[in-house]
Amino acid sequence: MPHASSAQVASRQPTHIRRLLQERLDTLARTHQVPGAQLAVQVDSVTYTVQTGEADVSTGEMFTADTAVPLGSVTKPYTAAVVQLLADDGDLALTDLVGTHVPELRRAPHLTVRQLLSHTGGLPTGPDSDDAAPLSPARYLSSYCSGRDVVCTPGSGFSYSNAGYVAAGRLIEAVTGMPWQDAVRALLLEPLGTVPAFLGDRAPTRPVARGHSVNTTSGRVLPVQQNLAPVEAPAGALLASALDLVALGRTLTGHGPRTVLTPDAAEEMRRPVPGAAPGVLADAWGLGLALFQQGAQQWCGHDGNAQGTSCHLRAEPDSGTVVAFTSNANNGTALWHELAEDLDRITGVQVPSAARRSERGRAVALLPQCAGTYHNGTVEYRVAADADGSLTLTVNGDTPAPLVCYPDLTCDLVDPASGRRHPGGRFVRDPDSGAIDRVQISGRTARRTVTA
Repeated sequence: MPHASSAQVASRQPTHIRRLLQERLDTLARTHQVPGAQLAVQVDSVTYTVQTGEADVSTGEMFTADTAVPLGSVTKPYTAAVVQLLADDGDLALTDLVGTHVPELRRAPHLTVRQLLSHTGGLPTGPDSDDAAPLSPARYLSSYCSGRDVVCTPGSGFSYSNAGYVAAGRLIEAVTGMPWQDAVRALLLEPLGTVPAFLGDRAPTRPVARGHSVNTTSGRVLPVQQNLAPVEAPAGALLASALDLVALGRTLTGHGPRTVLTPDAAEEMRRPVPGAAPGVLADAWGLGLALFQQGAQQWCGHDGNAQGTSCHLRAEPDSGTVVAFTSNANNGTALWHELAEDLDRITGVQVPSAARRSERGRAVALLPQCAGTYHNGTVEYRVAADADGSLTLTVNGDTPAPLVCYPDLTCDLVDPASGRRHPGGRFVRDPDSGAIDRVQISGRTARRTVTA
């Protein structure tokens, strides 16, 4: 795709750029069969916002700029920002042991608040939402975050963890004396000018989008229900629009209201945490923030998927540029990646949509080192070998997916239906013995428990 020079972009009027963004979003939504989506871009002190399609195919309600979309894991930066606000006010310190505030984690030695927010605390990912549905935060943490469940020593590695954000919500409640929803509403959403919306609201005060499952082969689109357990709210229960995400992005880059996050507090959240190697999720990690390298610029943000939604936030602190995208379909991520590539041509913004891909060389057979069974809490990853030495990955007994491995121990997952390769993760060696003792799949680390 041809690159637009800065002079070409500067010569365009905002109305022209907005029209091009609208046309491209409309076209890509049709191409990817996504029912509805929003895009908001803050660049050069101008905010462009466009939306397309239906918020709910069963009612025909249209997307508006105010429509709130289930954010999934993009909730986590909001939760982390509330903890940072508490640290900035002196109510806690990022170096505090989490167990001093959260009784259920007193047996997790050396787990700090900073490690909790950056997924470097060694906590497991947590149980399925169905299993977590009846649990209180205290029961959840006591049952699934004991010492035997730790996947690595705190500070020694990265493992993406919803359980860590259940603990962060519990931390907020312990320090503020307020439920997580009330705290995030009072301390962050309302100061940002965001009308609060949460999964489970019986009478939402703003229009909300419904998630959808799209079968791209048959073209069938079905509304789906959200199934996040109430205890998991700090990890994924917020709804917001793309414009709301721009407001958060401006705050995270130090360009928002100082009454929310000071520039120093925002910089603290964006600082890469030692020991965090998030693999396919990002290039580095901060406090609740994925970090992406684009040339000399470091962007921050997060990706999130709820039931039938896909949402993405990117913000660059030097220029104050923010890009936010929401969609109400399970296949919205593919639309996001293609749209992100087009933004350079239309707006001059080169936004990283994913982690950088390294040059890994040709695929190799790593059978003797990699085959075995690995666990992350209740999740079992089984790496098995075929007769010809090829590897497959099975998660909790589901259909095996072929694995393609590389000399640097990274691996791709192969879609059995299409044969396409997707970045999967990596195998990790024990620093002392050199033996492969962990596997990281989609950012989640599992410890080897059985050798093949």
